[in-house]
Amino acid sequence: MTAQNKRFLNMVLGIPLLLAIPFVAMRFSGEVNWTLGDFIVAGGLLLGLALVIEAILRVVIQRRHRILLFVVVFVLFVLLWAELAVGVFGTPFGGS
Repeated sequence: MTAQNKRFLNMVLGIPLLLAIPFVAMRFSGEVNWTLGDFIVAGGLLLGLALVIEAILRVVIQRRHRILLFVVVFVLFVLLWAELAVGVFGTPFGGS
């Protein structure tokens, strides 16, 4: 397995670890109330982020351009996550 494939595999395997944080938090706090749809959407967003990061790392050679693209992608990711978190677009899975 090449180093690039190992890096991508590590990113993909990290997604369930990140999703475990709200899953465990739901057991100890009433403040966190995720539905199955929330986990699916969050997993999709994180997988998309991992794919874009991997594409940038494989295609873009100049370090300055990589950093700029990482910042743009991360800002867009955080903005989308925040919009979904506050429910501006509504809940697509019928949750309240």
